[in-house]
Amino acid sequence: MAQTILKVDGMSCEHCVKAVTGAVGALPGVTNVAVDLKGKTVTVEHDPGQSPPEKIKTEIEDQGYDIIA
Repeated sequence: MAQTILKVDGMSCEHCVKAVTGAVGALPGVTNVAVDLKGKTVTVEHDPGQSPPEKIKTEIEDQGYDIIA
């Protein structure tokens, strides 16, 4: 298992939390998703062989949020 922490812009409410956790949590190999609205972070525990960080980033961007480099 790996842990990936991403800085994400555009999340501001509980709807944002549900959108991100639902989308990322549905990916194969993802065991936990934690969203920190104040810190603008998404922490994902996952199997990188099934869901690499790039796939997680794409899923978050598909929900309408921006990954901060």
